[in-house]
Amino acid sequence: MYRHTPVLLQEVLSYLNPKPGEKIIDATLGGGGYTFAIAKQVGNKGQVLALDMDELALSNAKLKIADGNIGNIALSHANFKEISSVAQEEFGSSPDVDGVVFDLGLSSAQLEDRHRGFSFQTDAPLNMAFGSVISKNRTSTIINTTPEKELALIIGRFGEERFARPIARAIIKAREVAPIETTSQLVAAIERGVPPAYRHGSRIHFATRTFQAIRIATNDELENLETALRSLRGIMKAGGRIVVVSFHSLEDRIVKNFFKNESKGCICPPNFPVCRCGHIPSLEILTKKAITASEKEIIENPRSRSAKLRAAKILK
Repeated sequence: MYRHTPVLLQEVLSYLNPKPGEKIIDATLGGGGYTFAIAKQVGNKGQVLALDMDELALSNAKLKIADGNIGNIALSHANFKEISSVAQEEFGSSPDVDGVVFDLGLSSAQLEDRHRGFSFQTDAPLNMAFGSVISKNRTSTIINTTPEKELALIIGRFGEERFARPIARAIIKAREVAPIETTSQLVAAIERGVPPAYRHGSRIHFATRTFQAIRIATNDELENLETALRSLRGIMKAGGRIVVVSFHSLEDRIVKNFFKNESKGCICPPNFPVCRCGHIPSLEILTKKAITASEKEIIENPRSRSAKLRAAKILK
């Protein structure tokens, strides 16, 4: 079993507010930090359904469940974009879920896994797939076959990397010599695409944004998040709570805009003289601003420094 320190745990529990007997979904099991804390609060008459694509996370959770003789946690090998169908399989055709939580970050175990290439700090095969459902060759295919212009768009859009074009050009040059098959080869190519000041003077490692972009593209992360958020209303009861912890601006923007749009009535363009959409609010926003980690938590768990929590409540 591996250990994992969940970020913003007390804040997540405060907004999710799990009560005895309730049904809660942890859409991103990971190291299980939220799942096991929620299971304690809902008690033996409550249920926790935890999803993950990553076999490593599921096998670790199974060991913890057996070790603790825990009977109120069900695991599902699934992507959170499938949350609606998984909830119906577990809870019936009208799931009436009381709360859903998402932690969109990587676990320490994933970053340290030498069989995959999530981290630029270790040399590993170029595989950023979250689980075996996604081909382990997909990351390599993106890096080694995507045309330069399209690769620059991926790095620019999903990594918000200002040197996306020269980095894409450097990757193309590197793969013309030999296919890029490891994380160290990719880091070396990125290094040749950025100026010295960026390599040595930036607040974050020069490969951070490119690795983020390639990981997002490998797993269709943003599209899957939008799909999952849209499906929640159909499986949750009135008053149900949604809590999302994100780790970069692209994810946070999707969550913020989804909550904003679903919490207001008419969403017609401002130049429409009368409402044509008939849109009605389905959410109440519980966090006016994103909740971030305290200085104490950041010192104790540096992974929490970029975390942002947003929460909302279902209206029906």
